[in-house]
Amino acid sequence: MFEAVIFDWDGTLANTLPVVVSVFQKVLRGVGCYVSDEFLVKRIGIGARNMFKDALRSNNILFDEKIIDDLMEKKTKIQLEILGQIQLFDGAIELLESLCPKLKLALATMSNRNIIDKMLKIKGLEGYFDFIITADEVSKPKPDPEVFLSCASNLRCQPEKCLVIEDSIFGVVAARKAKMRCIAIPSGAYSKAELEKENPDLIVDSLAETERILDFIFSSSKP
Repeated sequence: MFEAVIFDWDGTLANTLPVVVSVFQKVLRGVGCYVSDEFLVKRIGIGARNMFKDALRSNNILFDEKIIDDLMEKKTKIQLEILGQIQLFDGAIELLESLCPKLKLALATMSNRNIIDKMLKIKGLEGYFDFIITADEVSKPKPDPEVFLSCASNLRCQPEKCLVIEDSIFGVVAARKAKMRCIAIPSGAYSKAELEKENPDLIVDSLAETERILDFIFSSSKP
């Protein structure tokens, strides 16, 4: 039986993809860096700092950590101004409400702390999670398992008793490395076929398949 469920945010609980890509493009164009939307989409999940670094490298633009800090500051400022445009996926609230009384819940995201805190407040989700960890609190982004292992430790659960719900291949790989089971949802940057290659335990088309997700969680005999 699972003791905890760990959710990703971007592309899993919230449809942030259009907003995130738009903000990155605006900041990158400001420093003369041009990449395709697909370039950015396929890197969502590795953390904003690494996304900026990859984009600058692709344009042969030299940078240091101070430059990345400046880009991060600009990104956060713009993103905070348009958080109201972000919508939760259908089924997100229903799933959280079904799980909250019965299991420990965590949020493990590569978004920044100030963005997540404000977003959760706007959407009225502050009380659902027993633990929240963001990119600001980890040294290694997904696909490293650090973010998920930190959740397990803080929730006082063995990794084997934790289930991860993710939309990205980076998240699925990180869950596997953490020895956790994983439900994948092709609601973000990756297709069902791409996620299947990483061998998640279950793939659902959307969070709206609440009954199927709950059945998997509560009927699994061994975590």
